[in-house]
Amino acid sequence: MEVIGMYEKNGKTYSCPVEATLDVIGGKWKPVILWMIRKKVMRFSELQKVIPEINSKTLTKQLRELEQDGIVLRTVYPEIPPRVEYSITEFGESLVPIIQALCSWGAKYLGTECQAKDD
Repeated sequence: MEVIGMYEKNGKTYSCPVEATLDVIGGKWKPVILWMIRKKVMRFSELQKVIPEINSKTLTKQLRELEQDGIVLRTVYPEIPPRVEYSITEFGESLVPIIQALCSWGAKYLGTECQAKDD
């Protein structure tokens, strides 16, 4: 029998590492956002175009949470109007195989192939 411990990170307590992983990348939109920026730096408006089902408020919230967890890098350029770009961090890149596996499984489920709009 596996012994489950208690783990803490950023003021949160987890019963196992899987719970922590799902807290960081779980939900409907975070994996999709990560899939879209895994190979390409994108602006907020570009993300809205490739994920039209997400509203601005939710996209902003999800990006902020990913940034706080060290998965996404938000770069603000001092221009008028300001330009903001989002990219995956080096630490975030360690999630790409997980997101790829989710895509592969979903493609099998749907009877198709795993593809991204930026491939």
